[in-house]
Amino acid sequence: MIKKIILIIRDILKNIFGKEDLIYIVECLDWSIKWDGLQITSSLNNLNLIKADVRVTTIGLKNKIIHFGSVNTYINIKKGIKKIHSSNKIILTWFHIEKNDPKIKYVSKLNKVVDIIHTSCEETAKILLNNGLDANKILVIPLGVDVNIFKIFSDRKRLELKNKLKIPQDKIIIGSFQKDGVGWGEGLVPKLIKGPDIFCDAILEISKKHSLHVLLTGPSRGYVKKRLREMNITYTHVYLKNYLEIVNYYNMLDLYIISSRVEGGPKALLECWATGVPVVSTRVGMVPDISSDRENVFMVEIDDIKGIIKSVDFIINDRDKTLKIVDNAKECIKKFSWEEIAKKYYNNIYSKII
Repeated sequence: MIKKIILIIRDILKNIFGKEDLIYIVECLDWSIKWDGLQITSSLNNLNLIKADVRVTTIGLKNKIIHFGSVNTYINIKKGIKKIHSSNKIILTWFHIEKNDPKIKYVSKLNKVVDIIHTSCEETAKILLNNGLDANKILVIPLGVDVNIFKIFSDRKRLELKNKLKIPQDKIIIGSFQKDGVGWGEGLVPKLIKGPDIFCDAILEISKKHSLHVLLTGPSRGYVKKRLREMNITYTHVYLKNYLEIVNYYNMLDLYIISSRVEGGPKALLECWATGVPVVSTRVGMVPDISSDRENVFMVEIDDIKGIIKSVDFIINDRDKTLKIVDNAKECIKKFSWEEIAKKYYNNIYSKII
């Protein structure tokens, strides 16, 4: 709590005295949204497009472009829409919408107070439009990835990483790095939109044919770990303090499974492409927008456990064809570097409202 208070006080002073034109608002939690903000603002600064920085509070901000990095930083279910000084321009990123999402009721109000709502996928854009969002206010720009960090390591380095974490050499290593438990605690209650139940059900069936080890990162993974223990499937879980260290974990994988029912990203798709990891994903979020089944991803329908199992079998049994799909993905990733995505933010959003 003390650390959070110090951070807020620091940012208030920066808000008052800072010279930036764009402020990207993130949650205090050191997780994915914060890293998005850091990547976007640093890319904008490096390209000399606009002076930008990341903050956790809007107190003291005037005459700025304020980009809220997630809907949770702008809309509180109990308190409503955050009040911002009228001299500011407001951008809101809304990644995904759950069924019966209580924030949907604020869409009509957003038409009056927000300049642009950005989302990363056509699916979310369609839901917002169907719920009354002004079509002139919606813009779709996909997520990005730092191609200077997310790279394919040498076989030697991959082996060193496995030895350091005591990852078995004789098993198929399957990755799942997303937060999929409710809240920020242990996560024993599954967040069903992320499909941890689908993941575990598929893993159980796959383990009957192949010797597996599951590699987990991220917070609130209690449900998955409990299920894996009950199924006698070995796993390793590390909650990373620095999100970008996750590149090491991708480089230890044989494949990655995205089993979500709802997504704004998933960011893991791009991170797998950049690190040469074959990825099996449900048809969620930006997956159908930017990829094609058996071309750069193994895409299955939502809740399709049999489809996930079939795709994993293909990856394990047909390495030559899988490598071609991985190579295609490595070519695709060039379009999704954070620099390229930051240019889209600037050209399509920021430059139009300065």
